[in-house]
Amino acid sequence: MSTQMTEADWEVALEVFRLCLPRRGAKAKDDRLFLEALHFFSVHNITWRALPERFGRWNTVWRRFHRLSRSGVFEDFFATLADLSNTAHLVQMFDSTVTRAHVSAAGAKGGSRVRRSGAHGAASARRST
Repeated sequence: MSTQMTEADWEVALEVFRLCLPRRGAKAKDDRLFLEALHFFSVHNITWRALPERFGRWNTVWRRFHRLSRSGVFEDFFATLADLSNTAHLVQMFDSTVTRAHVSAAGAKGGSRVRRSGAHGAASARRST
């Protein structure tokens, strides 16, 4: 599977991304570097701290991503990209998020067990012959 984007793809993505950015606030120095960092992050399935140095400080990339996510930029970005596509209606996405259970939840029966007291058993009649 190829994960490389062509220069024409980058031009379209950057133009759409810049249209979706909020009008207020300081403008970033390099939008393409930021989008490349997000692309690298998602393709390689890494943590933010594992971003290579060429993208800048990982915390700066994360803060910008977090701020833009809260403001709805990425929803607008992907909706606009989908509107430009002739085949976007054919694509479906599946979320493959996995949540691991605690090791103690790995098959053993849990919960409280009802234990009868010895006094109750001594007062009842014997059941065996």
